[in-house]
Amino acid sequence: MGTDFRIRPLADRVVVKPVEREEKTKGGIYLPDTASKERPMEGTVLAVGEGRIDDNGKRVPMNVKPGDRVIFAKYSGTEFKIDDVEYLILSEKDILGIIQE
Repeated sequence: MGTDFRIRPLADRVVVKPVEREEKTKGGIYLPDTASKERPMEGTVLAVGEGRIDDNGKRVPMNVKPGDRVIFAKYSGTEFKIDDVEYLILSEKDILGIIQE
C-alpha cells in the first residue's frame, strides 16, 4: 500500500494498521465481547514519513518501510478511522521492533 495510502505522514511518523484481535483462542474457545479488548501492540506499516531532521540539519532516514510488521509501545500514537477502518499514527521512536518472518 505504501505510496497509495491516502495519508502521508510527516517527519518521523508512521501509519500502522493494527492487527485484528483474535475472537477465538488457539484452543478453540470463543471470546465474548466483554473479554479484555486491550489495544493491540502489533501491526503492519502502511506509510512512512521522510524522516526527522537532526541537529545538523540532515535528514535521518527511517528504519521501517511499508509492509513491515512491527511491535509498538502499548499506549503510543493516535488512533483514527478512514472508511470505518482503524489506523494508528505514531512516531518511529514508539516502534519497538520489526517482526522478521
